[in-house]
Amino acid sequence: MECPEMLKGDSLTRIFQGALFGCIATAFIGFNYVGWTLGSKAEKMAADNVLTAITAALTPICIEKFQSSADVKENIVKLKAIESWKQDKFIEEGGWATFAGNDKANLLVANACARSLNYTTK
Repeated sequence: MECPEMLKGDSLTRIFQGALFGCIATAFIGFNYVGWTLGSKAEKMAADNVLTAITAALTPICIEKFQSSADVKENIVKLKAIESWKQDKFIEEGGWATFAGNDKANLLVANACARSLNYTTK
């Protein structure tokens, strides 16, 4: 049995080139425009979403702890007097961003809490 003309010589090379180009084009379009992701990128996105959710849930608690402290007016004055990039450290040191079961303050919550207090308090 003889091989079809399409699978002989240069034609076979062209078929393989077309298949290779099709695979590359499919991968390029899929990853760049369709939304395909690698497992590692999906895991990183999930971890980022978890941190965002935790921060969003704990920031109001931090604000409430700050506002219900005994010397809240004095602390607001101190917070406003500190440079903005150091305010999260003040929140950490005050213990308002430390939650049950943790020895250390949550840095993301402290930062969000400081920003929120800076805008919501007068």
